[in-house]
Amino acid sequence: MQPKIKTEYPHKIRHIENLWIPLSDGARLAARLFLPEDAERNPVPALLEYLPYRKRDSMRARDTPMQSYYAGHGYAAIRVDIRGTGDSDGLIGDEYLKQEQDDALEVIAWLAKQSWCSGAVGMHGMSWGGFNALQVAARQPPALKAIISMGSTDDRYATDVHYMGGCMTKDNIDWGGVMFAHVSTPPDPEIVGERWREMWMQRLENLQPWVIPWLAHQRRDAYWQHGSVCQDFSKIKIPVYAVNGWADNYCVAIPRLLAGLSGPRKGLIGPWAHSFPQHGQPGPAIGWQQEALRWWDHWLKGKDTGIMDEPMLRVCMQESVPPSVSYPVREGRWVAEESWPSPRLQWRRWHLNPGRLDEQAGTQTKQSVSSLLTTGLAAGEIGRYGEGAEFATDQREDDGGSLVFIGDPLKERLEILGAPVLELTLSADAPQALIAVRLNEVLPDGRSARVTYGVLNLSHRDRHENPAPLMPGEEYLVRVQMEDIAHAFAPGNRIAVSLSNHYWPVLWPSPTPTSLTIATGVSSLALPVRPPQAEDEKLRAFAAPETGAATPMTEIAAGRATNRIVTRDLLAGTTTVFQPRDGGSQHLPEIDMTMHETGEVYHQVTGEDPASAMTWTKFGMGRQRGDWRIRTETHTRVTCTAAKFHLEATIDAYEGENRVFTRNWSMDFPRDNL
Repeated sequence: MQPKIKTEYPHKIRHIENLWIPLSDGARLAARLFLPEDAERNPVPALLEYLPYRKRDSMRARDTPMQSYYAGHGYAAIRVDIRGTGDSDGLIGDEYLKQEQDDALEVIAWLAKQSWCSGAVGMHGMSWGGFNALQVAARQPPALKAIISMGSTDDRYATDVHYMGGCMTKDNIDWGGVMFAHVSTPPDPEIVGERWREMWMQRLENLQPWVIPWLAHQRRDAYWQHGSVCQDFSKIKIPVYAVNGWADNYCVAIPRLLAGLSGPRKGLIGPWAHSFPQHGQPGPAIGWQQEALRWWDHWLKGKDTGIMDEPMLRVCMQESVPPSVSYPVREGRWVAEESWPSPRLQWRRWHLNPGRLDEQAGTQTKQSVSSLLTTGLAAGEIGRYGEGAEFATDQREDDGGSLVFIGDPLKERLEILGAPVLELTLSADAPQALIAVRLNEVLPDGRSARVTYGVLNLSHRDRHENPAPLMPGEEYLVRVQMEDIAHAFAPGNRIAVSLSNHYWPVLWPSPTPTSLTIATGVSSLALPVRPPQAEDEKLRAFAAPETGAATPMTEIAAGRATNRIVTRDLLAGTTTVFQPRDGGSQHLPEIDMTMHETGEVYHQVTGEDPASAMTWTKFGMGRQRGDWRIRTETHTRVTCTAAKFHLEATIDAYEGENRVFTRNWSMDFPRDNL
């Protein structure tokens, strides 16, 4: 369902294309502001969104409808470019730095003092903006009264694009390539004037591949603890609304936030991928902007909207579906829990017996698995890009390289809510190994749909801060917590668990070929069963989605669809996964700007050699207005041996047809129990 476009609001809107926010060190941050026309006479609360993604052009089409909607309903909606990005002064070197937080404190204090602001500030955002909303809340600026954090995490190591379960994800390099390109662009001369070129050269001289610190910190050390609000939840004292969708892996942070925070808090999890719920895909989308206004009106204007009288956690209980690469709509119903963790959950256990899941443990036996290196091709996208989602396909392909345990057909519907847990007694034949576990639902015709999954670098079996190699042949009891999910298993279907020691390209392979031996009979699966309750039927229905009018934009060249193309060269033994990251080319008539943003990401392995794994990216960014034409091209490539990762990267910057900057990198990073 497309959102209804609103053009009439309770307040007429004033739009300021750019204003400068001064900082104490002399730098200025660029901001775009939407506010009610009469805000100078009748001050309103400010809503801050604080991002590195170029408010002037890249995010214009996203920002205008959303920010104008808030302004039309009585808020000063402001989009600020983080230092060193977009049109702001200064330099940026990494994500979520202390400097970013320090600047935000000054921005919030500045907003509260403006004549058009009531003195109350809210902070919100999706992804990066959701991250820094939590981080800034923990810094306790006095004027910040409440936040909405969407598509974010409380733990930068456990749940982000870099590492999962102590394993390196494909997105560590992929996203590093995206940001390497994105921050290589200059400010707009119409905003900063003649100094645009000097600012651009300073940015380029300061730039390095963003993946460098992420490869340098392979365990959960102080680097990742910074900005991870789970280090001390008590520092967040203001109200928090945490929002996401099951098709986005960041959703697993919401139960942790609800359990860890002590102040007013709410959680909402729909069926969506990494997107705003008013545009949520897969559907159904909801009237999220109306829901957000209920939150802001309550906490920033003191209105009784009833939002805090409703349950703490509301989620979409998804129905059983056959496996598919995409779903226009995920069928389900809204359910809610008054508190989290919910005392209503009932844990139910199944035992892993040879080839079976049984409620009774069998005799202890040993079963080994040595997966094909390409086990994981049916995993789909791990969920953190764009408004669509590429789901895991039929799991029978990956089951060919896995140990599979299948239960009897269910006699009745079984609903779960939370994080399934697998307890395994296992050994490995090498010091470094990983395990990927999948919870599947097998249909009567044999098709197998992935419900959720979890991964663990077995060197991280005790703590991510202090990994320790395995002793080959020694048995260990390990606990693998899967991603949280709300799912209804259908009667007649069967619950299944699949275990593999590769999950490529989602995870970078272990350094050498490995084999795992699982002790059946003593290993088990525990599911958080949620009994249905009549109160679910009485939940307030969400409004239909609506948003503001779109910014004018003309498509010059269409981008390629976001997809995943797998190529197997049987003679060479190579398997390559190609993922376009292509936004095409558009003209923005409001600012007479033509922009293009294109990209390609490749992952490859050869045969059964883990040291053959490689990922490379190439991105192009361009801007043009009349005779002013700039573009940048970036490349990154990560390869490995059993002992190290090797990074090669380049950047070239062009003004017209003249190359005005170039730089190359070649670096090694020792593998740290990875």
